Amino acid sequence: MDLHFGDSKPTDEERAAVDALLGPPESSWEGADRSDADLRWARGGREARDRRDLLLPGLHAINDRIGWISEGALDYLCRRLTVPPAEAYGVATFYAMFSVKPRPATVLHVCTDLACAAAGASELCAGIEARLGLGSGVSVERSPCLGLCERAPAALAIKAGDPVRTAVSAPATVPDAVLAASAPESAPEEPPAALAVPQAGGDGLILLRRVGVVDPASLDDYRAHGGYTALRRAFELGPAGVIREVTDSGLVGRGGAAFPTGRKWQATASQPDHPHYVVCNADESEPGTFKDRVLMEGDPYALVEAMTIAAYAIGAHKGYVYLRGEYPRALHRLEHALAQARARGLLGDDILGQGYAFDIEIRRGAGAYICGEETALFNSIEGYRGEPRSKPPFPVEKGLFGKPTVENNVETLVNVLPVLTMGAPAYAAIGTAKSTGPKLFCVSGSVDRPGIYELPFGATLGELLERAGVREGLRAVLLGGAAGGFVRADELDIPLTFEGTREAGTTLGSGVVMAFDDTVPLPRLLLRIAEFFRDESCGQCVPCRVGTVRQEEALHRIVERTGAAAADDIALLREVGRAMRDASICGLGQTAWNAVESAIDRLGAYE
Repeated sequence: MDLHFGDSKPTDEERAAVDALLGPPESSWEGADRSDADLRWARGGREARDRRDLLLPGLHAINDRIGWISEGALDYLCRRLTVPPAEAYGVATFYAMFSVKPRPATVLHVCTDLACAAAGASELCAGIEARLGLGSGVSVERSPCLGLCERAPAALAIKAGDPVRTAVSAPATVPDAVLAASAPESAPEEPPAALAVPQAGGDGLILLRRVGVVDPASLDDYRAHGGYTALRRAFELGPAGVIREVTDSGLVGRGGAAFPTGRKWQATASQPDHPHYVVCNADESEPGTFKDRVLMEGDPYALVEAMTIAAYAIGAHKGYVYLRGEYPRALHRLEHALAQARARGLLGDDILGQGYAFDIEIRRGAGAYICGEETALFNSIEGYRGEPRSKPPFPVEKGLFGKPTVENNVETLVNVLPVLTMGAPAYAAIGTAKSTGPKLFCVSGSVDRPGIYELPFGATLGELLERAGVREGLRAVLLGGAAGGFVRADELDIPLTFEGTREAGTTLGSGVVMAFDDTVPLPRLLLRIAEFFRDESCGQCVPCRVGTVRQEEALHRIVERTGAAAADDIALLREVGRAMRDASICGLGQTAWNAVESAIDRLGAYE
């Protein structure tokens, strides 16, 4: 594949998929039949180049309709958008959910990541492949985390067509997964999101108080339970007042970096360059993380309201939700919520009669952990490979489309609602002085009641695991997911705050808490973490591109060895880990060694 167009032609179905997104082509320059007028002038070039950001939706349109992306379909999409085919090929091959090689229309993604691996994902995959056999018309693909850790092991079936059909099997058995793959439209419905919240309907909840209580499809139900009270108060306060409240509340980002939200909003609002954008990072791909999925499935209007408040505060009129491609139910719930909000004057040209205009567009990811990094996410939306950018400039100065941008994840944004309804002092009184407010924790693994738990900052790890029903024989707890660190079973008094975990030599991350008992083979678990980072490295910088491979190779060599036989490889791991941490361009390479290092130093994994 080079910079030039080939001779391959799209099928009628492929052409229809692209035209359904972009509209019919206006000239032969865009792929229509040639006319005499086209010989006199070229049309659409500059306008088409301005639509480069539709490349990812176009690839989704083809993949959803056909099941894979042929050279003819890619060429046609490139003509429509005036994108060099080599660049589009680089984008299409960047994402795990796309294929540029023929494959069956039905793909069954079986999660083999940490929680599912501990729950028997390998045996599940073997059983499914044996049951389906060759020529079944189903492609079985081992997948990184599907965000269904509370129901591990999990499988997601996607059947291409018009419309595309999906089905989730979790906790998956061989018969259920085969049924989901064979007939997604006949598979049983997913259980309600509230089942992922053991505290659902309980007293004292703030962020989860509506999950399991309101109908997630009903805007009236949402408003009857306090919905849009925060937005009305935002209009009373004005943009500067909203930012002041968020700043005074002490709210920090819940994605792991813990950057003060008010400072980020203020820095963006003060930029003279326009337009400003607000982007919700809903691409939670960290193994063990599923809180944002539960919020979007169980309380989608809360995210819509919170994004509207953020946009009002920073002077933005357009927002994007970058949503994991593996979250079909969250996609449907959000699409419905956006449509209802527009119909009721809560999105659009005149929100609540205040003369303020704002709207939200959903952009689906396609299976790339690196797109959880904010600048990689911007590149993905813009139609480029999801590779991180060098900083500075920072997103508050030059973010999406080179304009000032606020980027927050779902949990951070939803926290803005109680900040405004309770007031900053009351919100700041929850938690600790440095970590204020409530926090969501994703608990999975060797516990009796896995799910999302809401606790104020400052509760201990032991208190959380007691609520979740930790099983006997606990060996280790992984905090922060694959990019986090392990702690021992005798370290459960660690306070769950950003500063508390830091002092304990670990990290809180995005709130992942994965418990592992003594039945889980730790060396195999560490090897899976290394495989994950090797797969997900975008390859842009040498320390990460080479380091993640060397890390996996070393762990392969020592996975069956311990003691002195592994000493040389452990020394190599430390050297490679330091290089990745010091020199990688983004957080993926900088944290790829964390879990392995903590397992060696705290757990004695290879002794």
